[in-house]
Amino acid sequence: MRVGIDTGGTFTDLVAPDGRVVKVLSSGASPAGAVTRALAAAGLVQPGVLAHGTTVATNALLERRLGRVALVTTAGFEDVIEIARQQRPSLYDHFADRPEPLVPRARRFGVPDPHRAEPFGSSPADGDGAPAPVPDLPAADLDAVAVVLLGADLDPDRERAVAAAVAARHPHLVVCASHEVAPEFREYERTVTTVVNAALTPVCRPYLEALPAFAREVLVMTSAGGLVPVADAARLPAALLLSGPAAGARAAAVVARACGHPDAVAFDMGGTSTDVCLLLGGLPEPASQRVVAGLPVRLPALDVHTIGAGGGSIARIDPGGALVVGPRSAGAEPGPACYGRGGEDATVTDADLVCGRIPADAPLAGITLDAAAARRALAAADLDPAGVIRVVEANMAAAVRAVTVARGVDPAGLALVAFGGAGPLHAVPVAEALGMPAVIVPPRAGAFSALGLLGAPRQRELVRSWPGGADRSGLDGFRARLAAEAAALVPGATTETFLDCRYRGQSHELVVTDVEEFHRAHARRNGYARPDAPVEVVAVRARAVGPAPGRIDDLPVPDRRPVRGPARVVEPDCTLFVPEGWRAEVGPLGAWIVRRAG
Repeated sequence: MRVGIDTGGTFTDLVAPDGRVVKVLSSGASPAGAVTRALAAAGLVQPGVLAHGTTVATNALLERRLGRVALVTTAGFEDVIEIARQQRPSLYDHFADRPEPLVPRARRFGVPDPHRAEPFGSSPADGDGAPAPVPDLPAADLDAVAVVLLGADLDPDRERAVAAAVAARHPHLVVCASHEVAPEFREYERTVTTVVNAALTPVCRPYLEALPAFAREVLVMTSAGGLVPVADAARLPAALLLSGPAAGARAAAVVARACGHPDAVAFDMGGTSTDVCLLLGGLPEPASQRVVAGLPVRLPALDVHTIGAGGGSIARIDPGGALVVGPRSAGAEPGPACYGRGGEDATVTDADLVCGRIPADAPLAGITLDAAAARRALAAADLDPAGVIRVVEANMAAAVRAVTVARGVDPAGLALVAFGGAGPLHAVPVAEALGMPAVIVPPRAGAFSALGLLGAPRQRELVRSWPGGADRSGLDGFRARLAAEAAALVPGATTETFLDCRYRGQSHELVVTDVEEFHRAHARRNGYARPDAPVEVVAVRARAVGPAPGRIDDLPVPDRRPVRGPARVVEPDCTLFVPEGWRAEVGPLGAWIVRRAG
């Protein structure tokens, strides 16, 4: 038996193949403990396969609970990680600062490059091909070392030698080399991604290495929407930063396609955040890079956009007198005031309870909701509960615009697939604000990311820089070799390859299947194409996908009935709110399809 367990910031969800759903409170101090409690609550001991999604890496990066890292790089490039890019975090805010680099200046060390003559004042290297001297590292004050040498995406030999020398001298330290983490061009992004992986490994590895005790095999969801063995996840925790949201987006695409809406937006509102992802042609949109905690992580991912708007998001009046919701969250400990666990801050869940969207007797992981505590928290902060709901829904509508309107896609032609514990509560007002024609609420919506893990395939994504630019001689062979390398990592896999392309002189790329498609994709994204201009290929990608062990549409269909608003429908894992003027019909897979009443 395969079970799916998704550990979120507030709840840990379990879904079994027979349709059982279990929700328990997460624990930041012991995420593995929440997995234990979920399995015990489901009456499961040593399932055959545990498919797992996790926020441990994400929360560690957001909260900067990271290992202490040193950076070994090419002499003269020690400050690339701090110089970063020209873009400012907020164009018109002169007080907005970039995130502090994860490696302070005192822990950055340069090694000479044998192919450069005294680069930027460094001493000459030894003879060509000779190993560079390994710097003296303050090993007693470190947990990990990131090794990032100039040009290692094209020729990793030098970097491999330096990383091996560091590991030999300091066997107790984690050593991460960029050619193994992010073998793509762009020195800043490659450096940051490797450092992020090095900083996350000491935090994530003990947790991930404890998981095999729970099942005969453990697979972990990556940001790219596929499962990898837990040992591989422990070596590359930076690939897990969108682990849970990726599982939900993948499952949302399946349900949207079955309901006749292959073009849609996945809308996952949990306790801590809301994640949205554009679905086109029944597939989630991919991305070669995501920004997490203000840092660019250049690893394959689904194009998930996240904002700090969840059921536990804290509402307040800011110094300017405006009502603000999030991004700070009450989390699972202590949680919203209505949980009765010591929380005093007013949250979105408190507002939903006071406004009647959530009934006081709603089942919520064994929690008895306290409406009086919710009213006290809102009154103490001088907050109008209806205003809290309007603000958070406006924030979420803006997030949907960011993945649709900002990319040239009209949301009026898309459905909104709502899931997560709070998604069905707020989806219809968000869809109404955007002119979207339908909201799809899949079965077991409150634990939908865990459900997505049940049907997710094993998958690996590889990427390599292409040195030829506009010269594509040898490109087909390069693609074939990379596809074979990816296929060797996944038994029984089918493979696809993609190209990162741009017009000569551009600074950003689009991921396409071939150069001819690039012109069409460029016109769709930017409104124009230049079919006679030279097209550069800067990287090649390969994706190997194994056979999925099951299908999420094989699960038992729940007993749902049509509903006309205004109404609320309470299910064990979520509550659906249908405003006046809307109706919910039961569609394929037992999903509700909510449309304006005729």
